Amino acid sequence: MSVVLERLRPDHAPALLVFERENRAYFAAAVPDRGDAYFEEFDARHRALLDEQEEGTVRFHVLVAGDGAIVGRVNLVDVADGAAELGYRIAESATGRGLATRGVLEVCRLAVKEYGLRRLYAKASAGNAASRAVLARVGFGAVGGERLRTGESAIAYELDLGGSFGRERSGTSS
Repeated sequence: MSVVLERLRPDHAPALLVFERENRAYFAAAVPDRGDAYFEEFDARHRALLDEQEEGTVRFHVLVAGDGAIVGRVNLVDVADGAAELGYRIAESATGRGLATRGVLEVCRLAVKEYGLRRLYAKASAGNAASRAVLARVGFGAVGGERLRTGESAIAYELDLGGSFGRERSGTSS
């Protein structure tokens, strides 16, 4: 599957809403559900996220397929002091193709080259083996246990981006 990583823009809203609706149940099996309000107030929420992105406290990215469909998200939140928290989700129909790993690698490169970050953090529920595998492939190391808002057990991860991260890893386009 050919995809490109793009920074979230206003014109992504329709495809992003389709992505979130079509994958709601799939995502809710692994992470807390966004709730009905997220979908009912999507346009206003999308505009607010873009405003936040302009402030520099978040960096939102989407994986866009050749037909314009969004098949994944890779986000950096709580951007401050050279660090951020990484989060990602891939459409159920696009799993098992390496898209999460490629998208996370590309965002890690952007974190260094474009955003000036030195360290990333992530969490994965203990039961989400696929997400834990992506983090391990990219180079994140487990640093301890945590609890998610749902009370579920999770593993905390950390990645020191270092100055050479962008030169050592491969690209996302395919």
